[in-house]
Amino acid sequence: MHSRNLSRRTLLTATAGAASVAAVPAPHAAAEEHTGRRGRLERLIARMSLEEKVGQLFVMRVYGHSATDPDPADAEQNLKEIGVRTAAELVATYHVGGIIYFSWAHNTRDPHQIADLSNGIQRAGLAQSAPVPLLVSTDQEHGIVARVGKPATLLPGAMALGAGGSAADARRAAQIAGAELAAMGIRQNYAPVADVNVNPANPVIGVRSFGAAPQRVAGMVAAQVRGYESGGVAATAKHFPGHGDTTVDSHTGIPVITHTREEWEELDAPPFRAAIAAGADAVMTAHIQFPALDPSGDPATLSRPILTGILREELCYDGVIVTDSLGMQGVREKYGDDRVPVLALHAGADQLLNPPDLALARNAVLDAVESGELAVERVEQSVLRILRLKERLGLLRDPFVSHRDVERTVGARSHLAAADRIAEETTTLLVNEDRLLPLGRRGTRTHRRLLVVGADPASPSGTTGPPTSVMAGALNELGFDAVSLPTGTSPGPARIEEAAAAAYGRDTVVVLTYNVTAGSSQRTLVQRLLDTGVPVVALAVRNPYDVAQLAGVPAALASYGWTDVEVRAAARVIAGRAQPRGRLPAPVQRADDPAQVLYPIGHGLSYT
Repeated sequence: MHSRNLSRRTLLTATAGAASVAAVPAPHAAAEEHTGRRGRLERLIARMSLEEKVGQLFVMRVYGHSATDPDPADAEQNLKEIGVRTAAELVATYHVGGIIYFSWAHNTRDPHQIADLSNGIQRAGLAQSAPVPLLVSTDQEHGIVARVGKPATLLPGAMALGAGGSAADARRAAQIAGAELAAMGIRQNYAPVADVNVNPANPVIGVRSFGAAPQRVAGMVAAQVRGYESGGVAATAKHFPGHGDTTVDSHTGIPVITHTREEWEELDAPPFRAAIAAGADAVMTAHIQFPALDPSGDPATLSRPILTGILREELCYDGVIVTDSLGMQGVREKYGDDRVPVLALHAGADQLLNPPDLALARNAVLDAVESGELAVERVEQSVLRILRLKERLGLLRDPFVSHRDVERTVGARSHLAAADRIAEETTTLLVNEDRLLPLGRRGTRTHRRLLVVGADPASPSGTTGPPTSVMAGALNELGFDAVSLPTGTSPGPARIEEAAAAAYGRDTVVVLTYNVTAGSSQRTLVQRLLDTGVPVVALAVRNPYDVAQLAGVPAALASYGWTDVEVRAAARVIAGRAQPRGRLPAPVQRADDPAQVLYPIGHGLSYT
């Protein structure tokens, strides 16, 4: 354990950036004091009952594609989990301030349906005695987390953008994403991820982060905040105070961050400072323990020293603080589901996201106010921030969207072309022995017959892939003779032998790998392919660390994701139709000695 800590501390030091980006207070409150907006919002709050005020604090899931007429199975699921049948009933009963869309909740079938669902939800909000539009949100980080799929534009994720290294591309990607979400009535996006992924074993962040260099991550986060907000949605920097150095997934447990306060300032804080300076509308909390910032053992979501002491008072942030999902185990381990929302408000949170039991959570907050444990003024403070954000987004003026907006914005030809161009800048060439790549060098007829094997992870949005077929199809369009043979993330001996047999007679094998570990049978597959004598090209379609486990591979690349746009871009690089311009945004450590760096930040080969 001691040697592991030493190697971790070495990595932390190696990936630390220069001085932190200075925090600049968001200008919202001062501007509103001079224009009288605050007074109008306070009068709206004064019209609300306590139940309506408390309702504004909650952002809730709901099943169904329609606000009033969901499929019967979705209505039954709503009744089971929430006690209502439809989104409209959810708004009327609980006066929730927001609704979060999920693909698994059947909210995101297609863009026109999403727009209709959003409009139905807004009609329900305006039908209340104190008419207030809702803030519809989702997790559309792009890359490996996307709730809305094709025909919407799907873009490279954070680490891919970090590999591209262009803040302008990061901003453009966010602007496209924001414009398309806004056209469908989704006005808050839980992105960008501001975590600095300094731990290769991180099971929940990984390629969702822009990388391991704090200042580079900070620049990308600031660019995306500005991009999302110029596109018409509220950006949400997450997960404060920093979820990048953990080996525990906060969905299933409570991670403990062991950074000192000084390390937090150097490693974790810069992207959040940059987000605030860029005017981030919201910051999402992390369900992590951070003893150097709060030794109580409370997760950051429930920590007043972290949310109020640091985020509000030290970083001068006066925007909306939203909790991560209150259904995650990391926030439920220490307290019951009735205490968690009350403690989050005490800590400084404004929006309470997706509690497992909405009635229990809502009643707990009401009881806390009525008993005097929680001042009504504290609730109104959060409601004011939420309404201020809704007003800034134009929701109080007109919350509705049109099919015309959907048609001209979502999946627009210019957006799709931009996604392809941006993705082409991100593919990283890590190994290229004897100049195996590109396969399509002019003047040669070798390497034309290709076999594509490997992992076919499920599409993040449910609408792309499978990646082996997408790769083979893209290579065929580029003039190769490629066939695909999916082998999965855990290929068995029979499948491995089938792949080896298929390799004979082919000029090259392209193998797609997915988070290869020391004990992974993907390693066995790659070694067996190498044993055939056929040249092997390995493409890591998630974490770039796979290359450390694949000794002997003559060519290796990283795409940082497996949506079609990323896989097609990698195909163009493999074929030589595009240059490999990506550079590692996080170091790759040796598999046999993690204290040693195999490929540093900035590594990346080219063809010229």
